[in-house]
Amino acid sequence: MSIPKFDNAELEAVFETPPFGASPGMKFYKTPVTAHDGIAALFQKKPLWQVIEHAEFRMFTPRVVPDNVARAFCFEARPFDANKEGGGSDMFGIIWEYVAQVGGSMVRPGKPFLEDISEWKEKVVFPDIDKWDWEGAAKANNGTYLQPDNFNVVWFQTGFYERLISLLDFEGAVLAVFDEDSQADVHEFFDKLTDLYIRIFDKYLTYFDHIHAVYFHDDWGSQKETFFSPSVAEEMIVPYMKRITEFLHSKGIFAELHSCGQLYKQVPNMIKAGWDAWGPQTMNDSYKIYDDYGDKIIIAVTPQGLPENFAKLPEEEQRKYAREFADRFARPDKPSMFNFYGAQYLTPAFREELYIRSRENYSK
Repeated sequence: MSIPKFDNAELEAVFETPPFGASPGMKFYKTPVTAHDGIAALFQKKPLWQVIEHAEFRMFTPRVVPDNVARAFCFEARPFDANKEGGGSDMFGIIWEYVAQVGGSMVRPGKPFLEDISEWKEKVVFPDIDKWDWEGAAKANNGTYLQPDNFNVVWFQTGFYERLISLLDFEGAVLAVFDEDSQADVHEFFDKLTDLYIRIFDKYLTYFDHIHAVYFHDDWGSQKETFFSPSVAEEMIVPYMKRITEFLHSKGIFAELHSCGQLYKQVPNMIKAGWDAWGPQTMNDSYKIYDDYGDKIIIAVTPQGLPENFAKLPEEEQRKYAREFADRFARPDKPSMFNFYGAQYLTPAFREELYIRSRENYSK
């Protein structure tokens, strides 16, 4: 795709979102190509503008997958009321409870489903996904919620380590991946889990139109440190993730990892696992991660060192920061995304100037 030069006519607002959380609201511009084509170009390392992670994507989490209901996180054509419908059984029969105060679900407290991972073959019942109403979900979403001009992303809620936590609780999951006596069972479970996940993704691609990427959740760290060493992650998790990304890539689907925590040490494993992108939380130094690894994986970068009262600065100062950010990270040879964790900085002036400067930079 040839990259057209920036034209001021692009600044016409096609639509505008209201303020949400830390974000002051956002204009979406009359870009020279569709949202799908522009974001796909980024993942192909030929970006046209600085994409705002998630804000410019179309999240898809249909209720046909039980985990989306259990986690109270359904985004599809049919309305979903988390307070009334959230929680319940996930695909493995684990009960989650929706907590309205935090806007999310947690596994029902009490005795974990498994006391030891060695019990998984006798106690864990894998779901029969052929019985899920894929046809009904497709009828509701194809041509309505799922449109070709959007960049439609399947959010997949519970990865490998997170699935282990749901079955064993956190302490049991940690011991399982570390303990040599448990590791063989973890490998067998993860291998079968990978088969299941690939079959689920294949169902998505069979029944739904215009699926473009998968956003795969698997938290690996805390505020200060990764839960396990890079060598443990490389041995216990990376091979199974790589099978998933290889399947997705073979179908022309992009793959982004969601993983919370301080994970600088784990970025090489994300690359080995084949993920196309990662958006670090703010406890990470996303500038350093971009500098060290941004040529191998697309990093969603959060602005650093901006004043706390940024939104109250004169407009030209905000624009100056946006130009500096774009010159640092909107590079044709090393593209990135703008991290949605930095949404509070997306004032109208910053957002517009970031778009202008990134369009100019990427079209050089």
